[in-house]
Amino acid sequence: MAKQYETVIGLEVHVELATKTKIFCGCSTEFGGAPNTHTCPVCTGMPGSLPVLNKQVLEYAMAVGLATNCSISRYSKFDRKNYFYPDNPQNYQISQLYLPICRDGYIEIETLSGSKKVRIHEIHMEEDAGKLIHDEWEDCTLVDYNRSGVPLIEIVSEPDMRTAEEVTAYLEKLRLIIQYLGASDCKLQEGSMRADVNLSVREIGAAEFGTRTEMKNLNSFKAITRAIEGERERQIELIEEGKTVTQETRRWDDNKEYSYSMRSKEDAQDYRYFPDPDLVPIMISEEWIEGIRQNQPELRTEKMKRYREEYDIPEYDIDIITGTKKMADLFEETTKICGLPKKVSNWLMVETLRLLKEKDMDADQITFSSRNLAKLIELTEKKVINSSVAKEVFELIFTEDIDPEQYIEEKGLKTVSDEGELRKVVQEIVEGNPQSVEDYRNGKEKAIGFLIGQTMKAMKGKANPEIITSMLKEML
Repeated sequence: MAKQYETVIGLEVHVELATKTKIFCGCSTEFGGAPNTHTCPVCTGMPGSLPVLNKQVLEYAMAVGLATNCSISRYSKFDRKNYFYPDNPQNYQISQLYLPICRDGYIEIETLSGSKKVRIHEIHMEEDAGKLIHDEWEDCTLVDYNRSGVPLIEIVSEPDMRTAEEVTAYLEKLRLIIQYLGASDCKLQEGSMRADVNLSVREIGAAEFGTRTEMKNLNSFKAITRAIEGERERQIELIEEGKTVTQETRRWDDNKEYSYSMRSKEDAQDYRYFPDPDLVPIMISEEWIEGIRQNQPELRTEKMKRYREEYDIPEYDIDIITGTKKMADLFEETTKICGLPKKVSNWLMVETLRLLKEKDMDADQITFSSRNLAKLIELTEKKVINSSVAKEVFELIFTEDIDPEQYIEEKGLKTVSDEGELRKVVQEIVEGNPQSVEDYRNGKEKAIGFLIGQTMKAMKGKANPEIITSMLKEML
């Protein structure tokens, strides 16, 4: 009988924090910018420069810790991780090894096989390194220190996950928590959230873990899933052939769907960690932790519960709308203005999602205001415009955030509700289409649709189809 294997997975997730300035200096953290323009003596490691901790970094780390059920260390400090690499200007990275800011947390994940707790070993703060750019033409390597000193938190899980589905659920949940807290935008494609996967396999029922490998360079959920499946198969194949799995760091190539060995962990570097002598230890009071706890925003789970109680909208809508902070904020702000949650939900679920898909955009990239969407909903409700005009106007709100009231006024798109004028047009359509009139009188219900269409065409779409329908029925 073939052996059955179980995959054991733990993650190290690096998250770039959304502070305006770097962790130990006043340089900008903005993404992009000409190389080496967001730099100063501190983040380029000049001799004699002194780091000073950015308080906001600490508060974001504590907020993420509280939201992931961690205990916050009342006393924590920074250490130097010493290694030589061109993108690391001081020849050490400031991190936290011995006394990290958060420990022993967990998050609950939901998968098809039910809910599960994934434990978090620790969360620590550290600085990011610079970026190397390999110039093929000049055959040289250039270094950009803009990213050097950008604040990171590293969230280290316990090896509690068993499948790619659980890993994705864990990352999605983590990403939403951090986005809702406003601590980071967590964009995998821009590198503001990066996951390293530690994976081993063992026979089902075995007490010991197998030898693990670490995979880097994973910048999408799809790549992570493929990397897990690929590495699992590679390790099982080695075991089946009687070979041993080497403990090493591997780089995943998503185009080739294969991982390559980068460096062996057997002769792992000794980073000679020691407490950073330039940074004072951090003492955190109960009041400070309590203050951050009080200021925690409503997270997705509580938001979903409140939506069920407060707004009469379908469960599916609640799931999609709370799936991004941007959508949830937009929904709540628009509802606050117009007081019509069901209509707001419809506009977000149908037209907004359609346009996002068409333009290949994420919900985070929405630029239109809740004020203009609320105005459009009110104009439609009051029958100032009909639904087809509303859809047309919404496309412009979506792309240019126009004021619908002003636009409708300027373009003369208001629904004609002057009965005399409408009756005249309906009369002309009836007289001009004797065949359809006869068909309708002979019991062909569909014939009236043609007459409504012709009337709408004559009115340039600016009439209320309901009024036209009742006038036609009356005349026929």
